[in-house]
Amino acid sequence: MTKNSQPLVTIAIPTYNRADSYLKQALESAVNQTYQNIEIIVSDNCSTDNTEAVVKGFSDPRIRYFRQARNIGANNNFNFCLEQARGAYFLLFQDDDLIDADFIDVCMKGANYDTDVGIIRAGIRRIDSHGNVLSESPNLVGGLSTEEFFLAWFAGKTPMHLCSTLFNTERLREIGGFNSKHQLFQDVLAEVQLAARFGRVDVEDIKASFRKHASQTSVSSKVSSWCEDSLLLLDAMCDLVSDGKKELVRSEGKKFFTGHNYRIARTIESPVDRFFAYLIVLKNFGYPVNFFISRIPVIRRARRISRRMRVSRG
Repeated sequence: MTKNSQPLVTIAIPTYNRADSYLKQALESAVNQTYQNIEIIVSDNCSTDNTEAVVKGFSDPRIRYFRQARNIGANNNFNFCLEQARGAYFLLFQDDDLIDADFIDVCMKGANYDTDVGIIRAGIRRIDSHGNVLSESPNLVGGLSTEEFFLAWFAGKTPMHLCSTLFNTERLREIGGFNSKHQLFQDVLAEVQLAARFGRVDVEDIKASFRKHASQTSVSSKVSSWCEDSLLLLDAMCDLVSDGKKELVRSEGKKFFTGHNYRIARTIESPVDRFFAYLIVLKNFGYPVNFFISRIPVIRRARRISRRMRVSRG
């Protein structure tokens, strides 16, 4: 175990054309951290707005601004930030998300300032485009084994978002940074690998905000690509657990990813295209769409109430 009184933490903000919307808020939440030993990297992916002016308007010596000569793609920008990082831990902080003022302070105290941990994670809230809270998810996996951690994610007991996770910088570089076949689950793949191989610290408190809004583009990727990345991630997770738990992790993971991919397919506007997307999910995971519908919370509650009514009448 390696300790430092206050190890340097890198907050990296890859950004593209968000100067007039969320970037300033994201930067404010970074520079206002109560934990003082931080650096802030802003990598401008060749924006066409006034991103540079917004960043330089902060006049904070901890901010290092880079502008790409051309748009290198989102994931390449993520890994560019990682290449520049000097901190023992690395937060990849999307330009529309927020972190609480004490986020890094609480995480580092939770890890007892140990610089050998694979990842440090906190709970998260989901907010809309105006900052209104949509839901909250504390991180309820403290003390769980790797396989229990994976199963808890499948069961909705812990979130997996970039803005609530500190990555061990050196270890993240060792595994090749953020990378998956279609760059759809690259963040989660990095989290599970580092957690399984180098350990994790779990902070239960909600200390970060993930923004859900209409301009997000991840769902625009092909359902077939989401399915393939899901299966590759599940394979990786099964490889990281003991032989006795592989079957359980695969079974519960297939159910989880079935729901995930049916939700993506459901957003497709064209009924014909949506039908064929459902078929792609069925082909990859083997569960029909009514399985997904049955797992929607309101449907489950209605069915439980119906069962209770039948029992009481009996």
